[in-house]
Amino acid sequence: MSSGKLNTTLVSAGRKSAYCKGSVNSVIQRASSIVFDSVEQKKVATKHRGERELFYGRRGTLTHFAFQDAMTELEGGAGCVLYPCGAAAIANSILSFVKTGDHVLMTGGAYEPTQAFCNTILADMGISTTYYDPMNGAEIGTLVKPETSVVFLESPSSITMEVPDIPAIVKAVRAVNPEVVIMIDNTWAAGILFKALEHDIDISIQAGTKYIVGHSDAMIGTAVANGRTWERLRERSYLMGQMVDADTAYMASRGLRTLGVRLKQHQENSIAVAQWLSARPEVARVNHPALPESAGHENYQRDFSGSCGLFSFVLKERLTEEQVANYLDNFTHFSMAYSWGGYESLVLANQPEDLNAIRPVGPVDFSGTLVRLHIGLEDVEDLIADLEAGFERLK
Repeated sequence: MSSGKLNTTLVSAGRKSAYCKGSVNSVIQRASSIVFDSVEQKKVATKHRGERELFYGRRGTLTHFAFQDAMTELEGGAGCVLYPCGAAAIANSILSFVKTGDHVLMTGGAYEPTQAFCNTILADMGISTTYYDPMNGAEIGTLVKPETSVVFLESPSSITMEVPDIPAIVKAVRAVNPEVVIMIDNTWAAGILFKALEHDIDISIQAGTKYIVGHSDAMIGTAVANGRTWERLRERSYLMGQMVDADTAYMASRGLRTLGVRLKQHQENSIAVAQWLSARPEVARVNHPALPESAGHENYQRDFSGSCGLFSFVLKERLTEEQVANYLDNFTHFSMAYSWGGYESLVLANQPEDLNAIRPVGPVDFSGTLVRLHIGLEDVEDLIADLEAGFERLK
């Protein structure tokens, strides 16, 4: 672990001379075959192939090792596995610790593809899933079964942004079965605003596609594991063929260097926009963890060191489809797109019935249209003017 503070570690982590070869950034080493100079060198590489030793392209190159070292240091783990996207990181992390007959305890506020994976792939494998209300806290202990192998968290919840009481959840699960593997989708916090492994979570997962890459031009997933889960996660992910190309690993590594300053600006801009929205007569509620009225705000204050650019708000009225189209189609600075975490601002809308379809633990507590925003790095005055024009289109 670096002795420096966060921004110093973001700049320095993973930049060993062995990885950089005299340059500021790590080298880009593209390789499938690794050439050995002797039988003895081949034996050494084979023995240490899981320990950042050049062995075969699927095990990684210097480029991958640099980024894995950096992520391991930043999140305080024993090692980091790389995946082609965040969904692959989630799916393969779970698959590494389940077998037929097992049970998964999954947050009811999870990212929709995570739920779909449980409801299809795991179900076909004879692995059951129980969804829990993320705001139930310690009561989750009653849902842990003898066959529960994985408990999966996400904070904040996808789209509706509730922040659960993670320490209470982890403590309750450990009290019933200390061996359960606890994982979290830690993408919103970019792995640094919430230090998952310091809260007795085993594996911290991210779609590095979002804030780590930061420019909406590459896809990568990461899973940083603690000591008791690292080897199994590494080896089983390898057996399932999980890897990324060297160029994407390089872009993710480079993105880390500016992550701190980017997140700081995303936070500043998003809080300013959220506070402006909270005063609008059209808005029923703003779901931004940094605002006192947002569900789980007290948990956010206690457990997180900051926020990012992603949040949502609920309108007092349910918009018609025509209103939704007129609202979304005519923004100047907000684009419509899935994903988030880049430098640009994004907007999407969800009707309450759409959200109810992906909330297995109960209906949402609002009837108006929900709008999800990602606040980028533009001047906040321009973003507010754009949103104000959007409200005018609704009149």
